[in-house]
Parts: sequence; structure tokens; C-alpha cells
Amino acid sequence: MQLTFTKFLKKHIVFICLIALYIVIQVPGWVGLLTSYHLQIIMFIGINIVMTVSLGMVNGFTGQFSIGHGGFMAVGAYASVFFTTIIFQLLGSEPPGRTIGGYGLFFVSILIGGGFAGLAGLLVGLPTLHLKGDYLAIVTMAFGEVIRTIIRVSDPLGGPRGVSGIPAITNLTIVFVFTVVSVWLMRNFLISTYGRASRATRDSEIAAEMSGINTTKQKMLVFTISAMFAGVSGGIYAHILQFIHPDNFTFMKSLEYLIYLYIGGASSISGAMTGAVAFTIIPELFREFQSWRMVLYSLMLVVIMLFRPNGIIGEREFGFIKRK
Repeated sequence: MQLTFTKFLKKHIVFICLIALYIVIQVPGWVGLLTSYHLQIIMFIGINIVMTVSLGMVNGFTGQFSIGHGGFMAVGAYASVFFTTIIFQLLGSEPPGRTIGGYGLFFVSILIGGGFAGLAGLLVGLPTLHLKGDYLAIVTMAFGEVIRTIIRVSDPLGGPRGVSGIPAITNLTIVFVFTVVSVWLMRNFLISTYGRASRATRDSEIAAEMSGINTTKQKMLVFTISAMFAGVSGGIYAHILQFIHPDNFTFMKSLEYLIYLYIGGASSISGAMTGAVAFTIIPELFREFQSWRMVLYSLMLVVIMLFRPNGIIGEREFGFIKRK
């Protein structure tokens, strides 16, 4: 009996740890130990993890250099909000909010947002992924600014006023499940044949082509999947804030995810997760030093890059990421 229980624990240890983590996060909120501010920060951590890991698929595992991830997030956010909020405002009625129909509409809308963002990634990638390094970076940065400008001049999307009245549907459970499922899906992709092809493309495109890998097709696939996850994250993010504006998705937003990725370790899922968690929390801890907040934050980044140029984690992975 003891042996059977031990085997059960070993086989399901990751699942058990996830349940325990959820309880540890959720119970303090239930009993009032965490304020709405703390819960919001925890939800932002989950979204930042997904955004950073998805960016790592392109920058770390495929060897491209995209800095327009905030643009794909904006596409997903506005596409999702259009179906849950804007369309009801145009019809002069109230959004369904936290009802069964409202939750159903919300889940459909974030999938639509992810689809639109993936399509945007495909359209951007088709003419540009033969570019490398700085050239690709400039194109993806320009894409982010083009998306923001289009939103700003589109009156049905709120224009420069933004969109308010978005129902607060996203909660901690939704973010937790979304984060776990998204990281699990991306991890499975990256340890699959496609993931190995991505790393081969990163290390040497010529050698990858000679091995029979269609590197252009591989880069397009990864870029589209990455954009799709960014779009879904944008939809969930919008329904936390309850108000979105084009300035929520500036170049600085994309830069944040680059910082998380390269500080944690661009070539590992664990590094992306570590960077996202640490550098979502650290700026909040520095709020009591408001005058020196950005100085301390910047100094910390410089020190980490000097002593850990490959990131805090480097290319290593946590056991549960490597676990088959």
C-alpha cells in the first residue's frame, strides 16, 4: 500500500504541487489577507509569464529578435473587448458581465483575440522573417506602433479615449489555469520535433536546411503561435484592467517583456518564468522609494547583466519542465 502511494505521488507530483500552489495563492484571498491590489499583481504575474515564455519561443529558441510583442497583445485585447464590451455599447445595451452567458462570451472572445493576433503574426512574418537581427527588430517595432496608431484613429474602438466599462470577468482561477495550460502547451511544443527544429534553426540556418528543415516555415510557425498566445494574454489582461487605451501597448510594454526574458534567461522556459515573476514583483517592492524607484530598478538590471550575462537561470530548466 505504501509503495503504491509513493508511486502515485511520484507520477503526479507536478499536478499535486500545482494544486498546492493554487491553494497557497487563493486561500489568503478568501480569508481577506490579500487586498485587491495584491491579487491584481498575482494575476499580472501569470499574464507576464505567458507573454515572456511566448516571446522566448521566438527570441530564445528560434534565434529571431522581435520587439513588437505588445502589438500582438493589443490586437488580442481589442478584438476580445470588441465582442464583450464595444459591440454592446454600440447597440446601447449593457455587457453581460459575470453571468453564465458572459463567461461563455468571454472565453470565446479571448480565443477570437488569439486568432486575430496569430493572423497578424502570420501577416507580419510572411514578408519579414527572412530578415535577421536589427532589421527584424525594426520591422516588429514598427508593427507595434502601426497597430497602436490604427487603434487610436479608429473611433469604433474607442480611438484616443480608450474603452471603459469592460466587465471584470478575469479572476485568479482563470489566470492560474490559463498560465498553467499555456506554459504546458508551449513546453510540449518546444520539447517536440518542432522545438528541436527551432533550436537547430537558431544555431545554424544553413546546417538546419541541409538537415531537411524548412527554416522559413519553422520560423513562421513559431512566430504565429507566439503571437497567438500574446493575443489571448491581451484579452485576459483587458478584463482585469476594465479599461484599455492605445498607450497601454506602447513600445515600452514590449520592452518590459524583453527585459523579463533576457534577465531570466532567453534560452529556457524556466528563465522566462523566473524573469517574469521576479521583475513583476521587484518594481512593486520599490514603490516605497518612489523617487529612487527606477534608479534602483535600472541598477539591478545592470548588475545582473554584468554578473549573469546569460540570465539568472541561463539555459537550465526546472525539473518539472524537463519531466516527461
